[in-house]
Amino acid sequence: MFRLMIAFVVLTSACQADETVTAYLEGSGAFRLVTLDGTPFEAQATIDLSVAGRLRGDAPCNSYSAAQMAVYPWFETGAIITTRMACPDLDAETAFLAALSAMTLSEVAGATLILSNTEGGEMVFQAP
Repeated sequence: MFRLMIAFVVLTSACQADETVTAYLEGSGAFRLVTLDGTPFEAQATIDLSVAGRLRGDAPCNSYSAAQMAVYPWFETGAIITTRMACPDLDAETAFLAALSAMTLSEVAGATLILSNTEGGEMVFQAP
């Protein structure tokens, strides 16, 4: 009986539709950060949301990944895991990763992805 219950849970979870922001994207799901809190972001940073339930990308110095844990339009990252390389843009990377983990809402408008929160934080991404 226990094995039957496990099989049922596995099968039903595999059939559930993606409810994260990934399901609402057009194109590849890859974006480049353009502005952070209304200011142009001079360093290079990307986010890729093409895999349901996951996000990954390149921060100014390191690559990163995390779980995507909320249904659209909400946005929540799990623990963000990064590689550990040093570079001249470590301050920009720290700001980027802190902002990303603080975002709670997502909005998709064609080639634009906007992440925001109730404290006024905003990250605007553009598809390449």
